Amino acid sequence: MAKYVLSVRGVRASGRHGANRGERDEPQDFRIDLEVDVDVHDDALEKTVDYRALAEAVRQTVRSTSFVLLESLAQAVADRLRDESGVESARATVHKPAAARSMSVDDVAATATSGG
Repeated sequence: MAKYVLSVRGVRASGRHGANRGERDEPQDFRIDLEVDVDVHDDALEKTVDYRALAEAVRQTVRSTSFVLLESLAQAVADRLRDESGVESARATVHKPAAARSMSVDDVAATATSGG
């Protein structure tokens, strides 16, 4: 049995999150980077985690929740990833491009970890 880290970068998702007036009125874009720790028992697809399922879990979480804090959204995404079969722990970094643009900076993001 070997432990690995699977990474998926730049998952695009849309949701209603933010602290400023009007930010939760309409969906806005987010980009999520994720890393999950998994145990792989064999060289077979059914023995590991499906990247597509991870990306869809992220999109569904961003779409179906609403948080004031970016940190809360990152934690919700990490917790949801941890629920996927075969995932021992998960880290999610949620980027908010509109916030970065409004402050003339390269990035605004929050990272959270769930499990192990």
